[in-house]
Amino acid sequence: MRHDRLTTDLTPPNSPMTSSTNAPSNSAAFNLEAFRAAQLRISGRVRHTPLIDVAPVRANPAPGARLLLKLDNLQPTGSFKVRGACNTLMTLNEPQKRAGLITASGGNHGLGVAYAAAMLGCPAVIYLPTNTPAEKAEKAKSWGAEIQSVGAVWDEANLAALARAEADGLTYIHPFADPRVIHGQGTIALEILDDTPETDLLLVAIGGGGLIAGVAAAAKAMKPGIKVIGIEPTGAPTHYKSREAGAVITLENIKTRAGTLAPRRSDPLNFDLIQRHVDDIVLVTDTDMERAARWLWYELAIAAELSGAAAIAALMTGAVTVPEGSTSLRYRLRRRHRRDELKWPHIRPSR
Repeated sequence: MRHDRLTTDLTPPNSPMTSSTNAPSNSAAFNLEAFRAAQLRISGRVRHTPLIDVAPVRANPAPGARLLLKLDNLQPTGSFKVRGACNTLMTLNEPQKRAGLITASGGNHGLGVAYAAAMLGCPAVIYLPTNTPAEKAEKAKSWGAEIQSVGAVWDEANLAALARAEADGLTYIHPFADPRVIHGQGTIALEILDDTPETDLLLVAIGGGGLIAGVAAAAKAMKPGIKVIGIEPTGAPTHYKSREAGAVITLENIKTRAGTLAPRRSDPLNFDLIQRHVDDIVLVTDTDMERAARWLWYELAIAAELSGAAAIAALMTGAVTVPEGSTSLRYRLRRRHRRDELKWPHIRPSR
C-alpha cells in the first residue's frame, strides 16, 4: 500500500469501497435533490433533532439577535456523525456489507459506523487514536464493533485502518471525504431551514470538514443568501491555513484538546466545497471553548464536548459578530462522554 498517496487519497486503492464508488464527487452531486435523497434514506434511523432558542439568558453572546441551537447531541450516538454513517451504509451492496466495515475516527464517526453497522447486522472495526475517551470506545464496542487504539492523532489511526482494510478486504468508510457522508451531514441544514426558514447565519465547528461541507452546500442550495462561518481551534487550524494557502496543507503538529476538531490534513473534496460555500473561517483557543462550554452548562444545562462549544466561543470572543435582528443558528452540539467534561457543550448560532 502506498501511504504517500494519503496526502490526496485517503482510501485504500483495492478496498471494496472507495470514496468515489457510486458517489460522484462533482458539484452536481451536491445539489438539493441529492441532500433530500439522503434525508429520505436515513429517515427512521436518525432523529430529527430540535432547535431551541437560547433566550432568555443572563448574558446572550449574540445580543440583539435570535440565537438558536441545533441539538444533535440528542442523536442515538450523541453527535451528528450518525447521519453520514447511516447514509453511507444504506448505499452499500451486499458484498460490501458482508466483507465487514472499517473506519478511523476521533470517536464520534466511529460511534456512528458502529451504530449503523449494528442496525444493518454488519461487522465493523473502528480504529481510534489513543486519546479517545474510553467511554466512546466502550459504547462502540457495546454495539458489537471491534475497537483498535492506534496513534496519537486521527491521521495515524487512519493509516492503520487503511492498511487493515487492504490486508483483510474490508469496506472502508471515510469519516469526512466521502460524498455520501457529506450528504448525510448536510441533512442538518435541511432540518434547520425547514424548521426556521428565516435563519440567515450558520456557525459550524470544523474538524475534517465533512459537517461544514455538507451543511454549507445544502444550506446554500436551499437559501443562496445564507452565510456560513466555520470555527477551528488555534491549535489545529487545518482549513484556516489551507484557505490561506489556496490548497490543502498538512499541519506539522496538533496543539488542541478538542480531539474531534484536530486532523492534520483534510481532503481536496472537502476543501473545494468549503472554498465554494463557506464565507469565512475563524479561530478560537481551547480556553475560549472551555469558557463557552461552561456558559452552555450554567445557562442551558447542556453538557457536550469541547468541540461543541466552538461556535459559542466565536461569539463570546467577538471572532464572529451577529447583526441585530438576525437569526443565527449554532450547530455542533456533541454529547460529553467523559464524566469530567461538564464544561464541553457544542452549539451553533443561526437566524
